[in-house]
Amino acid sequence: MKIAIIGYGKMGKTIESLSDKMNFIVSEIYDENNPFMDCKSSEADVAIDFTLPNLAVEHIKHAVNINLPIVVGTTGWYSLFNEVAEYVNSQNGSLFYATNFSIGVNLFFAMNQTLAKWMNNQTDYQVSMTEIHHTEKKDAPSGTAITLAEQTIESIERLKDHVLVDSFSGVPTTNLPIKAIREPNVPGTHTLVYESDIDKIEITHEAKGRLGFAQGAVSAALFLKGKKGVFNMSDLLKF
Repeated sequence: MKIAIIGYGKMGKTIESLSDKMNFIVSEIYDENNPFMDCKSSEADVAIDFTLPNLAVEHIKHAVNINLPIVVGTTGWYSLFNEVAEYVNSQNGSLFYATNFSIGVNLFFAMNQTLAKWMNNQTDYQVSMTEIHHTEKKDAPSGTAITLAEQTIESIERLKDHVLVDSFSGVPTTNLPIKAIREPNVPGTHTLVYESDIDKIEITHEAKGRLGFAQGAVSAALFLKGKKGVFNMSDLLKF
């Protein structure tokens, strides 16, 4: 299988390092010196994009236009998701997207969905979230944090929205506050806290490095090859 890497930063290089282990060839690499938007055609079977939020949508549409299936790990563009999904489907394209490609994080999503459903009737508990990422991450809150927030709000009727905060004090009980912290060399840590006057329940996922994200992205590329449509981790993992 031939994979094109779009974005040759730390994630792109980690993906490249897996080529022998996961049995694929890196056929093309695109970065700021060789922009993907200049590519007229590709010999790759699938592209993997880890770039910037302001580039993701045009990369997806361009990949569809040159008949190149694309896996997108870039977050921060989901306000345009419906428009992008409609374009991909109308042009018979192939897109795999995820706020997080780690299998562990997706297990964490499933765990939180169950806990949030249990908490719907436990009105003494207030929910908050903290996410910590490396200083190079541009979007805040992270895509993973937004996914966690949305699934929590869907399950807990008293919550109406999530809000980015510097402090948890003074936040209306109808909002799920998210504190986004940026520190050097942190791949990604997400903590949800359900707290009452009596006790506190805390669940955390801490990534030890970028390898889990890279392996998940390559697995998604293997899954996407030969398929048409829009897919995500629930399709890959069958949760």
